[in-house]
Amino acid sequence: MTGHDVGVGMAIHDHEIARLDGTPSVLGEQAGKALLLVNVASKCGLTPQYEGLERLHERFAGKGFTVIGVPCNQFGGQEPGSPDEIATFCSTTYGVTFPLTEKIEVNGENRHPLYEELVQVPDGEGYTGDIRWNFEKFVIAPDGRVAARFGPLTDPESDELVSAVESVLPG
Repeated sequence: MTGHDVGVGMAIHDHEIARLDGTPSVLGEQAGKALLLVNVASKCGLTPQYEGLERLHERFAGKGFTVIGVPCNQFGGQEPGSPDEIATFCSTTYGVTFPLTEKIEVNGENRHPLYEELVQVPDGEGYTGDIRWNFEKFVIAPDGRVAARFGPLTDPESDELVSAVESVLPG
């Protein structure tokens, strides 16, 4: 699968998005790293994917990679919590150590500019457009290019996702 240059040449790392605790520029801190961006929710049937996401994060963290969780409450109201509630849930229930962003909208007229770019990228079946559900995944190369898109049901530790991550590791 080839990467896609999206938008007006803005690298994904250049988008301003705060951490869950409100500190700025979580993506900027990751410039030069490979990323897996995932819109997440605490009360979804797919929420156990946090376990695989954390294992993937730990497996490749030493090779210039990080998972970034993007909380969103647009799918069945499954992320209703405050930032503190989300952070506590993720760390205590799933041992999440990777960064989480502020809660944003990924679809609709208030869609975050980051997702304005991401939704233009096709997945392996050629689907582009709105995020379909919680836990849609985007592999980002160190140069900020979107290298791959995976649907919500793709297991974070599936061969296809792991190989997409391995193909963009900077080290």
